[in-house]
Amino acid sequence: MITREPWGTTPEGDQVARHVIESGRLAVTVSDWGALLTSILVPDARGVRAEVTLGFDDLASYLQPHPYFGATVGRYANRIAGGRFTLDGTDHQLTTNDGPHHLHGGWRGFDRRRWHARAASSRDGGTVVLTRQSPHDEEGYPGTLDVEVHVTVEGDALTIEYRAETDRPTLVNLTQHAYVDLSAGAAPTIEAHRLWIRAERFVPVDARLIPLGETRPVADTPFDFREPRLIGGRIDDDDPQLRAGLGYDHCWLLDTEGDESRTAARLEDASTGRWLEVTTSEPGLQFYSGNQLDGTTVGRGGRRHASRTGLCLETQHLPDSPNHPAFPSTVLRPGERYHSRTTWRFGAAGGSGD
Repeated sequence: MITREPWGTTPEGDQVARHVIESGRLAVTVSDWGALLTSILVPDARGVRAEVTLGFDDLASYLQPHPYFGATVGRYANRIAGGRFTLDGTDHQLTTNDGPHHLHGGWRGFDRRRWHARAASSRDGGTVVLTRQSPHDEEGYPGTLDVEVHVTVEGDALTIEYRAETDRPTLVNLTQHAYVDLSAGAAPTIEAHRLWIRAERFVPVDARLIPLGETRPVADTPFDFREPRLIGGRIDDDDPQLRAGLGYDHCWLLDTEGDESRTAARLEDASTGRWLEVTTSEPGLQFYSGNQLDGTTVGRGGRRHASRTGLCLETQHLPDSPNHPAFPSTVLRPGERYHSRTTWRFGAAGGSGD
């Protein structure tokens, strides 16, 4: 159920491979460069499988700067204000790659590193385990971090599990940054997708998308997805938070409290019948509606990605948590094990999940 395909060579001479994990329903491709998810094929209501993520045809495109298509993001997903934090009384300065701030692990985060891969097939899918050691002071982070990413496909479910251990106190907040389009390119944007998020509160941000240090109720705001709503319904409202992100680029504090038996979010596309349900051990969900895609990125099959041609549902801890004591902690200490798991379950209208 797992096949390995040579995929090219990096400028440093590293041989890169892709691993295709097949089940009776899904086909998921993961690369040992960047631990990237480069493809997810999902059937529609007629049973026709098609690509539901944004990405590139070739390794060379992933080696260039891009909008984190399919990226495994680390050591810290999202933003850290000024790239600064204090841990156990010691001040740390990270690299700053988003103006004055640190974003998605810095200039060369986990998505731009070589990983080691091993694979194990199962009766209806399989698992690819990607490992790497992030050395002390990589992008400014303290501690040597041993990291594992387990990508498992079983039936209609894709599960991504993260594990990490450190030799000194550090920060860890990992996520997957795949851009989803359940219409498989049939619609010009994702605004006709319908989204539901199990969350009463979200994290407001300033003009540079740095958290203000509080959470706010979603009630009576464009951020209320407690009932399924069209993404495009209020995305262009005259709201200060929407203006800051040019649309949705915010973290919701999930009501699931890490309970993976409760669905955290559901995304639907009426045109194809496809749906996606998300469960997670994480406390937050960053919903990014692809607002900053500007048409300059040419993706798979020559598709030019303009604003809102894909969206991200990034399960994670809250942004800038090290600088906000009220937010859930992202500190990992020696002797502890970081563990995070998220499952994406796919289906289509009229299928077994409805």
